[in-house]
Amino acid sequence: MSIFQRFSLRGRIALVTGGGRGLGFEMARALADAGAHVLVNGRTAATLDEAVEAIRASGGSAEAAAFDVADRDAQRTAMIDIEKNHDRLDILINNVGARDRRPLADFEDEAILHLLQTDLAAAMTLSRDAARLMKRHNHGRLISVTSISGHVALPGDCVYPAAKQGLTGLMRGMAVEFGPHGITSNAIAPGWFATETNAAMAAKEELMPFVRQRIPVQRWGRPDEIAGAALFLASDAGSFVNGHVLTVDGGMTVRM
Repeated sequence: MSIFQRFSLRGRIALVTGGGRGLGFEMARALADAGAHVLVNGRTAATLDEAVEAIRASGGSAEAAAFDVADRDAQRTAMIDIEKNHDRLDILINNVGARDRRPLADFEDEAILHLLQTDLAAAMTLSRDAARLMKRHNHGRLISVTSISGHVALPGDCVYPAAKQGLTGLMRGMAVEFGPHGITSNAIAPGWFATETNAAMAAKEELMPFVRQRIPVQRWGRPDEIAGAALFLASDAGSFVNGHVLTVDGGMTVRM
């Protein structure tokens, strides 16, 4: 088998949470381009329909999987549907991440718990249920999208990095627990990407001196530049990579 064939995902079933736009969409499209049938998750049906249509228009195979990952009952129903309709799940990318930038002193208890539920606990329960399906075929890829915010900090932003660092711990625990079953667990830690969410920030000329100083490649990342990392970790090309955080940030976290 050639190295290029090892990147093929033909016959695989993938679920990408938060796959309707931004980095999630780019990862979903990459998996579909490589041959996987991709279940594109999100809460907004119209957004998912547009994403699925875009993937199909470029020759990929995809369908919408509309449910709120923070809703445990909705998670259970989604996994039952996946088992019923596809009888397997080979790849799970936990990409959903809510953001709430405030000093910790300003957080209400309910807001803390909501962020932890959405960004951490939801990935924990979804990964557990996905692994049950993956064990049947002795193969699986669990991928968590964390953040460089889990490694470095900014003032007034505590809860989100805590959740993302929790995902890193979860990923490493799963790498050890599920590795014997042919399931690898890894993470992708994105840096500053010019997604729809960050479009206003990316357009600010006054931020560019900071970007040039802090990011060695001296620019924001393009959303499609996350795709290669996801495909590598999801495919047989990365079959011996387990328990690793792949940082995709243009070198931002290594610059002094």
